[in-house]
Amino acid sequence: MEIAKETKPVLQLVALKMIKIVCVLLCVSRLSAYSAVQAAVNMRLEGGDYPFLKNASAAPPAVTDFDYIIVGGGTAGCPLAATLSLNYSVLLLERGNTPYGNPDIENAANFGQLISNFHGNTWSSPVQSFQSQDGVFNRRARVLGGGSAINAGFYSRASDGFVRRAGWDAGMVASAYAWVEAIVCHFPRLQQWQSAVRDALLQVGIGPNNGDTYEHLSGTKVGGSIFDEFGKRHTAADLLQYANPNNITVLLFANVHRILFAPAVPGIPPRAIGVLFSDNVGIQHQALLRQSQHSEVLLAAGAIGSPHLLMLSGVGDADILKAHGIPNVLNLPGVGQGVADNPANAIYVPSPSPVEVSLIQAVGITKFGSFIETASGSQASLSQVGSLGIMAPWFRSEGLAMGYAEALRNLPLRTQQILGQAGVILQKVDGPASVGNLTLNKTNVEDSPVVRFNYFSSPEDLFTCVESTRVVQQILQTSAMKNFTYTTMPETIVNNAELVGNLVPEKQDVDTLAEWCRNSVITIWHYHGGCRVGSVVDPDSHQVIGVDGLRVIDGSTFNSSPGTNPQATVMMLGRYMGLKIHGNRQVSESRGR
Repeated sequence: MEIAKETKPVLQLVALKMIKIVCVLLCVSRLSAYSAVQAAVNMRLEGGDYPFLKNASAAPPAVTDFDYIIVGGGTAGCPLAATLSLNYSVLLLERGNTPYGNPDIENAANFGQLISNFHGNTWSSPVQSFQSQDGVFNRRARVLGGGSAINAGFYSRASDGFVRRAGWDAGMVASAYAWVEAIVCHFPRLQQWQSAVRDALLQVGIGPNNGDTYEHLSGTKVGGSIFDEFGKRHTAADLLQYANPNNITVLLFANVHRILFAPAVPGIPPRAIGVLFSDNVGIQHQALLRQSQHSEVLLAAGAIGSPHLLMLSGVGDADILKAHGIPNVLNLPGVGQGVADNPANAIYVPSPSPVEVSLIQAVGITKFGSFIETASGSQASLSQVGSLGIMAPWFRSEGLAMGYAEALRNLPLRTQQILGQAGVILQKVDGPASVGNLTLNKTNVEDSPVVRFNYFSSPEDLFTCVESTRVVQQILQTSAMKNFTYTTMPETIVNNAELVGNLVPEKQDVDTLAEWCRNSVITIWHYHGGCRVGSVVDPDSHQVIGVDGLRVIDGSTFNSSPGTNPQATVMMLGRYMGLKIHGNRQVSESRGR
């Protein structure tokens, strides 16, 4: 049968696309098989004894000839590096230390001590503290493994709707999640407090009971955890077990100052060729890519770090850059815009019965846009003092927080024990609808940028908090919580509760609860945006729009937070984009391009 001439080009295009898809799928299949073998080989490295970990101070003035330079060895950077290293040379630059051997990171019981740190602005600290313009105290990770090394450990996938809106391939997404979960994920065994809150969530109508699942489903569930049955944390750094040790170098204490670009050529987009970084003694080094059209710098420095680094490198709003004396490489006004953090509010629940030490395990996913989570034990409850959620954000200061912490430590031991026998019920607003921005403070990368999240600036978010607070009050009145709530609050707790946290508000009218939501807002560190898809990066490739050889692959590209906790999806994204980059490069190289 004769094919019409005008249809031949269309059929050829379809055929080429089909060939490309088949090649990518074959590449993914081979990589998955190789990953399984490599992970088995590297199991002896569990615990961080990787031969490719080095201190940046041992690096020469210029480290060269890499296919990929990844900035940020965090939640996305580690799986991205592990995936790309299977066939290509990778340099992974992490500004902090390894998480291995640090008991505050590795032990769930020490979480409160880890996250309450107010002096986390040294090279040795895994936590960097900063206060947003909203007045809320925040934390950034500075450690291999990123946020997965300092968070509360909850693991939950994004909803099907989130994946669909992102335009991701659902099959590749599911495979990438499974790749992550094989190394870092576990289901917790609920003890008395977590079981009671789960049952209470069901009693107030947040159903159905979805049991143990990684999936994001409306109702009540027990999610995964990166803490195992012994309370040991497994971070994204553990995913480096999958890496090819012959193709990867990880430099610790490597603080990247800016991206390096090739000399400008009129009419040609700027091209990233490397980065400038310093080590922990202040000596500067260059890291340079191999001279190939496929070689790239990949930013995975997180929702705060990636937009900050783009600006310091001359990619951002030209007026802002000019005000700080930074030469403009590309005017890209979207950089730093749309930064968001899901507002959270914590209710302190002192218990007459003993409670276990637990972090986030059971969660209620409501139909009105909030997630209700819980933690228990002294480390979880007493650590709330560090957030100062007991006072309006505009009154909070580091000095006050340290004063409250000191006052708590000076209480009689028995009083501390009574206050610490408690749980915390947190509510987090989905989305959120409220967004803010990030801009430069100074031109030194070690100085945190100026960040404003604009918590509850959207009435929608405020309504969600009000409704969620009412649900928490109902939870505390259920039969499931009978053994964990006081009928009459002891005087010891009444006199000292303000040192620890907020009791459930007595008045439940809209105006009272709206004011309470605004005044008690805290963070649970789910920052996103600042390099959003569509305005800063291409939705499919994550390439920075208008720049060659530069991508952003982390939570800064999200338009909203994925599900109850973003870490699962950020780790998945590292693997997913690593496979896409690898597969597309294999196809391109097979055609001789």
